[in-house]
Amino acid sequence: MNDTAASANRNVSWESWQVYVMAAICLVIGVLVGYLVRGSKGAAMLTESQPAASAPSAAPAQQKQKQMPSLDDMKRMADKKAAPLLEKLKNDPNNADLLNQVGTIYRMTHQFDVAATYYKKSLDINPKNVGPRTDLASCLYYQGDVDGAIAQLEKSLTYDPKHAGTLLNLGLIRYKGKDDAAGAIQDWQTLLRYHPDFQNNTGVEKLIAEAKAHPGKKLAQSE
Repeated sequence: MNDTAASANRNVSWESWQVYVMAAICLVIGVLVGYLVRGSKGAAMLTESQPAASAPSAAPAQQKQKQMPSLDDMKRMADKKAAPLLEKLKNDPNNADLLNQVGTIYRMTHQFDVAATYYKKSLDINPKNVGPRTDLASCLYYQGDVDGAIAQLEKSLTYDPKHAGTLLNLGLIRYKGKDDAAGAIQDWQTLLRYHPDFQNNTGVEKLIAEAKAHPGKKLAQSE
């Protein structure tokens, strides 16, 4: 997922809209989506929900709800945002970075099936790119393909065994999707062993403690 005023306006509109998308994510998908990190950004944050704090706080809850875009709205916005990149892909169809950018636009707007298609194309060209593979795993998870998501993350580790985002997400999906507390704990402990200065190590330690206290139980998630 410039010199003209129109281009600047589009950028501002997209940033404003992202605030509502992230708020919608927190309300609709629930707790886990806040934990899964973007593979393309490594694991800088344990949650992706922080942008929601930028949403206007003075408006009544009912007004905020009306401002939330529907999935159809998000799809239309994603199509518009992706259009320039898709145009470039016509002349450069094997550009893995462009394919990854398009996938990210659709993943951010909950068009997980479309996003997965572009991530797969990107990985066909550059299979060792761990970031898009981790993002693909997230898409597969939200589509209900837990085993597929785990397979992608495990494949990522064959290329980069120390990738923090992969280890974090692998543990979360094992715990949430497979009730595999032991496997999740192992992944998270591996993460902390490789990255003792991990920015969100406190959050990871809390996840480990919860998994140890409630083996076999899933993380809380609103439906």
